[in-house]
Amino acid sequence: MIFSMNRTDTTPRIGVLANDDSWYFHDLERAAKGVADVTRVDFAALQSRIGGPEKISAETLLSGKVEAIIVRSMPPGSLEQVVFRMDALAGLERQGVLVINPPKSMELAIDKYLSLSKLAEAGFRMPETHVCQTWQDAVAAFEQLGPSVVVKPIFGGEGRGIMRVDDPDLGHRVFKTLQQMGQIIYLQRFVPHPGYDLRVMVLGDQMWGMRRSSADNWRTNLSRGATATAETIPGEVAQIAQAVMRTLDLSIAGLDFLPDGEGGWYLLEVNAVPGWKGLSAACEVDIAAKLIEYVRERIACRTR
Repeated sequence: MIFSMNRTDTTPRIGVLANDDSWYFHDLERAAKGVADVTRVDFAALQSRIGGPEKISAETLLSGKVEAIIVRSMPPGSLEQVVFRMDALAGLERQGVLVINPPKSMELAIDKYLSLSKLAEAGFRMPETHVCQTWQDAVAAFEQLGPSVVVKPIFGGEGRGIMRVDDPDLGHRVFKTLQQMGQIIYLQRFVPHPGYDLRVMVLGDQMWGMRRSSADNWRTNLSRGATATAETIPGEVAQIAQAVMRTLDLSIAGLDFLPDGEGGWYLLEVNAVPGWKGLSAACEVDIAAKLIEYVRERIACRTR
């Protein structure tokens, strides 16, 4: 154990990696009142001192001072910055700190190609996808996957950077532009959209369902104006969701499912830093309180 043996208080100390204006941090802070000490941690402030036992800090010392870290944001950065941030979280994990989600699981889920590759290998059903580096290969893939494809960034969320391409000439220009920008080209067969999809929030062995509907946009992200209502999770989807969580070793995640029109479901993607503002309202559940309770129980199990 890395924690002080003469510590007498039993209030868990939890760091939350979040932006300074994060609604989610303030929601966790509210939910933790009286049961946990919650402190905001800035990703850009993470640093490490090596030479003797490694000490990882972010303005204040984290090594030996917090029992858990909740990753609530994943800001963009250079390759070196992203790698170091994950390395620092892995260092805290080696020192006994509970990291939600684990760094290796975060790396899997954040990288759409890596996560879909692993999930496809495990037998999960998802739209046919092609990932390449040149516009010529993308044009060939479009001809095979078309007549309509969705082009996505490998990293990203909330529908940012996603576009539908159903015209070969437009696709040609889009693919060339992406290659010139040094981007990987990620194409996914467009699945006919029924006007809604299903977001499943999983936390440990609990889960909640939310239907996201949009009458005039195939992108059903709430940040783009979609409406949210509570939805009963079909048994098949619930089983898939728990199996995905085990496959990627996630503690909390948002999973997006799309009906195939024939009674089945496609798994679209897995979000390892899921928002819960809309889901909490739609399902009338305090997700922040559930998450704090989950972390406290995990800490207590380690202590015992």
